[in-house]
Amino acid sequence: HRMFVSVLDRVGAPIKEQLLTQNSPEITFPVGQASEASVSSQLPSFFGFIKLGVEHIGTGYDHLLFLFALLLVTKNFRSSVAVITFFTLAHSVTLAGATFNLVNLSPRITEPLIAATIVYVGLENIWRKGDPHGRWALTFCFGLVHGFGFASVLREMGVGGHAGGVAMPLLGFNIGVELGQLAVAAILLPLIWKLRVNPLFVSRIVPACSVGVVALGGYWLVQRLWG
Repeated sequence: HRMFVSVLDRVGAPIKEQLLTQNSPEITFPVGQASEASVSSQLPSFFGFIKLGVEHIGTGYDHLLFLFALLLVTKNFRSSVAVITFFTLAHSVTLAGATFNLVNLSPRITEPLIAATIVYVGLENIWRKGDPHGRWALTFCFGLVHGFGFASVLREMGVGGHAGGVAMPLLGFNIGVELGQLAVAAILLPLIWKLRVNPLFVSRIVPACSVGVVALGGYWLVQRLWG
């Protein structure tokens, strides 16, 4: 369990903000030296949220499967950059909006929707026969949904639910998510591009992988709706 703690003074200004974890379960600050204590806590907490973002994308199998389904049909560097860029822009928008309490959707809605986006992308890979033309628009729309899933991690820790700072946790977590996505893309894309020179990969392997994506996404969809 992790919790983001903000200690505020009488006028609501943050005295100290810190990410509490199993390895760092306490927060202390000297009375009368609030500003110094606050400054000393920012850097460790910032890197803590970066680490949290990397861990979340590394263990967020639904987000990883969605990204895999998108990258599976990319033909070159340009199309891959478009997919990653629009996915990043979209989930950053809703991640920020939900964290700042500008918009909020229940996980009971967003989690099934995330699974549905996975099913749709897998099906589209099949019926469009691996042609990703115009995929950027779809990626952006579905990325908005995934942003709510990312935001739930911060909301569960109390970020945005009080008068404390939001910008530092939001920025650190988002950077971590992007680093995790780029690491996955750096591993997958060279392999996919190398395999695409084989016609068998495009005609057989891509559809087979897409069927697997649909099956797993469908399982999550049923589980999240009626589980």
